[in-house]
Amino acid sequence: MRGKLIVAMSATIMLFASCAQHETETEKEATFAVTSPLQIDTTIYKEYVAQIHSANHIELRSQEKGYLDKIFVDEGQFVKKGQLMFKLMPAIYEAEVAKAKAELNFAEIEYKNTKGLADNKVVSLSELALAKAKLDKAKAELLLAQTHLGFTEIRAPFDGIMDKFHTRLGSLVDEGELLTSLSDNSKMWVYFNVAEAEYLDFIQKVKSKEKQKVLLQMANKALFESAGYVETIEADFNNETGNIAFRAAFPNPKRILRHGETGNIMMPIQLKNAIIIPQKSTFDVLDKKYVYVVDEKGVITSSQITIAQEIPHFYILATGLKTTDKILLEGLGKVKNNEKIKYNFVSLEKEFAEIKNIHAE
Repeated sequence: MRGKLIVAMSATIMLFASCAQHETETEKEATFAVTSPLQIDTTIYKEYVAQIHSANHIELRSQEKGYLDKIFVDEGQFVKKGQLMFKLMPAIYEAEVAKAKAELNFAEIEYKNTKGLADNKVVSLSELALAKAKLDKAKAELLLAQTHLGFTEIRAPFDGIMDKFHTRLGSLVDEGELLTSLSDNSKMWVYFNVAEAEYLDFIQKVKSKEKQKVLLQMANKALFESAGYVETIEADFNNETGNIAFRAAFPNPKRILRHGETGNIMMPIQLKNAIIIPQKSTFDVLDKKYVYVVDEKGVITSSQITIAQEIPHFYILATGLKTTDKILLEGLGKVKNNEKIKYNFVSLEKEFAEIKNIHAE
């Protein structure tokens, strides 16, 4: 009997201890973090879909007709200005040069003979002038033949990267036929379209002598290592889209960017006295956003807000809160509207600074 009593008392003690521990945990869980909106000057980025082009991208075409005799380069190769790339079979053009040289020699001999006779007043000065004209014509025809022969060698007009071949060794190439493309990727032009309202804001805020700094987000979502600057704006708006094209220039010394790539231009917008709150402190009801506002007695009330901009982990508010308001920071799913809570105040400054530094890196 005494043993049973001891067991019963032990069970009762354990039950009370368990209940006391549960009440302590409940009491701890019932203390919520509360914060106030932060008012700061900050920078947000407006994104625009962009097309990336080489500042100098051309098609290399044959200037003469003939068989493609030699190819000295390969697809995707970096070539230097003046480097020999293709050569057409030169036999016909070499023969034309030889013929022109022979005609020039004949014209020179004829001119010398005529000049000697003219000096001795055997022939008239008009005949001497005719011989001189024939000599000049022969020189011009030799120069023309040598030029045609020179066109059988296709050289790189600037440093750049070759594209694919559009013809193969031994092919009969027509005059003007496309051989390959060449891109100078040391500087890239990035084109993006801006809406009319945003264009007007840009023109009014940026002084004429200043260049707007922009960033480039590549297709893998990584930021390109160098910043760029808006250089030009097209003359006309597109009547169908209501947009106008901007062009930004980016240095590309490592040749990371290639002609034809896509990405996103990120244009910075400076905001003065922006009011921000954490995204985790909001909840949605249908298509509207709310926060829980905590009054001086600790009672929470749902309050609608409107969002002006979204940045990583934070919202920039358009309306709904003042910097003196207190809002529930976490645990939104554990409370109900008009419920009284215990809370600890947490400042947003440190949290915002930490997140901002992470994204800056």
